[in-house]
Order: sequence, then C-alpha cells, then structure tokens
Amino acid sequence: MKTGRTLEQLGAELQRQRKARQDFVADTRYMEFKADEKGAVITLRIKGNNHTFGISELAHQQIASRLQIPYRYYQKMQEQQPALLQENVNTWLHDAPERRMIRTLDGSMRAFLSDRYRRLDNLELCAAVLPIIKSMSGAEIKSCEVTPSHMYLKVVNKRMKSEVQPGDVVQAGFVISNSEVGLGSVKVEPLIYRLVCKNGMISKDFSQRKYHVGRQVDGDAAYELYSDETLQADDKAFFMKVQDTVKVAADKSKFMLTVGKMRESLGIGLEGNPVEEVELLADRFQLTQNERGDILRQLFMGGDNSRYGLLNAVTAASQLSASYERATELERIGGEILSLPVGSKALKMRRSDDVAEGIVEELPVIRPVRAITA
Repeated sequence: MKTGRTLEQLGAELQRQRKARQDFVADTRYMEFKADEKGAVITLRIKGNNHTFGISELAHQQIASRLQIPYRYYQKMQEQQPALLQENVNTWLHDAPERRMIRTLDGSMRAFLSDRYRRLDNLELCAAVLPIIKSMSGAEIKSCEVTPSHMYLKVVNKRMKSEVQPGDVVQAGFVISNSEVGLGSVKVEPLIYRLVCKNGMISKDFSQRKYHVGRQVDGDAAYELYSDETLQADDKAFFMKVQDTVKVAADKSKFMLTVGKMRESLGIGLEGNPVEEVELLADRFQLTQNERGDILRQLFMGGDNSRYGLLNAVTAASQLSASYERATELERIGGEILSLPVGSKALKMRRSDDVAEGIVEELPVIRPVRAITA
C-alpha cells in the first residue's frame, strides 16, 4: 500500500486548498473560452468584472463531454487548430445556455459541473469521520492522500484479523474516498491489509456510497455560493449518515466472508500459463505495459500460480505505481479478481462496473445562493 502523506500533511493541504479555492454557479452565456498555441483559459463575467482561469485536463474533458464534442477531436483541435476549438466551445456554450458549477483552485478551473452538484468537501468529510476513526479500538490510518481528483483515508483495524493460510495474516479495514470534482460519490469500501507484504486489497463487496446530488439552482445570471458556515449547516445531516456508515465499516462477519473467499482462491489455479493470464488481466482492466511487467514479476517472485497469487501480485504491483490514484485502482482490481467467477473465461469477461465514474453529471448538490448582477 502506498503511504501518501501523513495525516498532518493532509490536514495542512486541505486547509490551504480551502483558502485558495473559489466556486461559482454561472450561466454559460457569461463565459468566454479562449484558446491558442500556449493553452486555454475561461473567463467568467461576475458583478461586471471578468475573472479568468486556466483549465485543468479534467475540466477540458468535462467541457467536451457536456458539449458533446468527442474528446479525441477536442484534443486534436486543441493541439492543431486552437481557434477552431475556441469557436466550437463558445458556440455551444452560448447557443445552448445552461447553469454550470465552476470549481476553481490556485487560479485554474478544476471542474465544470452540473448546477445540481453538491459540494461535499474533503475538509468537512475529515472533520466528520476522523473522530469516529479515533474512537475505534485498534483503528489506525495506514495511508492518506489528496490528489487533483480524490481524497483517500485508508484505515486498518489491528484487532480484527485472521489467517488466509498459516502465517499469512490479514487485517480488516476500510477506505473512505471523496471527489470534489465530479468523479464519484463519497465512498466507504472494505479494505483487506496483508501483513506479510503490507499490500492492501479493496473489496468489491459491501461498499457504501453517498451521492453528490441535490436540488437545482434557480435564477438566470451568475451566482456565488453562500458562506462555508451555511454549507456546513446544510451538510450536517448528510455527514451524520456518513459517520454511521463509517462506524460499521469494519464489520467482523463481512470481513470473515471475504477471508473465506481468499482461502477458496488458494485452490483456484490459473487456467493458462502466467504470461497468458497476465495478458488477459491487462486486456480486461486496461493495464499499461509497465503494470503488466510489474504484475508478472510479482507473480513469479510470489511463486503462487493460484488466483490468490494473482490478486496478491496485482496489489503488490500497486506499490510500484508512481500515481497514488492508480495504485488505489490496482488495489480495487485485486478485489475484482477475488470476485470473478471460476472458469477459463473469467478474465475475458467484462468488468461489472465498466461504466466509468469519470465525467459525472448525475453525481452532482448545490445549496442556497445569492444572485450577482452580471
């Protein structure tokens, strides 16, 4: 399991982001997109003043998705014909007006979201769940991080443990994650922590999600959200539900069910040779060439050609990933392997959650706002 930041470093970064961020809900008629060879910016007209922001890669993807411009074509225009991209984006922003939430940080637009998107921010989430985690007997935060798209808290309960096989001890835990930029719900997912190699596997079963959905904003000009105090009060009930979910996240009976599946996986041999199995795995989960090589090396080093050996090879390879985000996804892939049906075609089957959480329109909540004269 990748370590990420310390809890103190995470808190400091979340506080910094709180001071640096700006969020708006605005009519697209009051937006102006500009692009040239150096890049792109977007300008919002608010209270008679222009506010200009750079645009993150994710925000570009969300703009393209919302305006129904194929992203490969969007990128081609961005690289080869920026004036054409500018014309396309402005035409659809202005000719099909709607209200959008614009989330900015450090002078850049980080997300282009529905006006129903609910701000469930990382700092408030930490404030809600950290006291619960602290009160849990044996609980320890093994890893935490905030990336441009997600925040993660990975918690292990040292007192809830079992053996998959003699000497192979695993502990129960859970992962709390959130996206401030429309890439998914607040999630609480079961985690299995393997002591022998310090690998983490995120179980596909028994996860809980709380979605960022709320009522639509009324009005037709540009809006700036109310104070953080108002938002905190509005979110209190929501975070109470999250707290209740966290309290039962490390459940003994569910943990033992997962351990039982891991024991069963010891007896499920790989259908083909290890190289072929890793290639099938790579095709199914869209692994990079480096990830394929890392997993194959870990599989050979582990000397276990069972399904259990394969999932451990994947979770071990996650520690080699340069990206915390990708490392976490590999931990989820380990859990997916555990849930696969038995059979030679198991790795060829499509993932059950192949609908990417990526450019999310339905995970949006906005609260009270006050109008600003445009």
